[in-house]
Amino acid sequence: MVVRAWGEGLDVIWIHGLGEQSASFDAIARHRQLAGYSHVLVDLPGYGRAPWPAACASLEHTADMLARWIDERPSDDQNLPVLIGHSQGGVLATLVAERTAVRAVVNIDGNLTIGDCTFSLTAKRYTAEQFAAHGFAAMRDDVYRDGLVARALRGYHAAMCLASPEVFHRNASDLVAASERGDLASRFVALRCPKLFIAGSPHGICERSRALLTELRANWVAIEPSGHWPFVDQPDAFASEVAEFLRGM
Repeated sequence: MVVRAWGEGLDVIWIHGLGEQSASFDAIARHRQLAGYSHVLVDLPGYGRAPWPAACASLEHTADMLARWIDERPSDDQNLPVLIGHSQGGVLATLVAERTAVRAVVNIDGNLTIGDCTFSLTAKRYTAEQFAAHGFAAMRDDVYRDGLVARALRGYHAAMCLASPEVFHRNASDLVAASERGDLASRFVALRCPKLFIAGSPHGICERSRALLTELRANWVAIEPSGHWPFVDQPDAFASEVAEFLRGM
């Protein structure tokens, strides 16, 4: 894992999504409404600036690693970190908060049900060998093409070019399995800390997942018009929601 940080104040740890990198958060973490915090950005093993691991860890093991790292960082009960996770990172933020004490969790369009699986479901259709040989390249080509009209996908394509296909495929398989279980929303709501779910609308999480958040009385907001990357599509609205949430803790 590679860690970058800047700023002073309460620690805010940003956890990127499947195939992404910490650089996807650079602009939003420097937004004027989010000044006054210490922003900690991680590249998980196999992504971004981090080396490709010899063995691919499951999401559960990655959550264990993050929880241990948080426990080992100097802090106290008054300065527990806030976790902000996007997509797969939102799932990881939930898993980490189940394992160790954190101040709060912001889940950005993280997987809740199988309808939220897009890139992960595409990757899962290949065997690991097929994905490494040609599936990942085909997926990157599709993202490049779609990025001609969708700005967020331009950054995603760049991140995918740095990602390990083996790690991507393993994490995609885990995401699909977790989404099929259908318990991620209830586990998020059950976290013993303040939490906020931010959904991109109309092209973020699926309708079933939005309905489930409402049924569970989750603290959630939709940012629109937006896709899966609301902090890219609507940075001012996104920063405003996060800043208000952090002030209210």
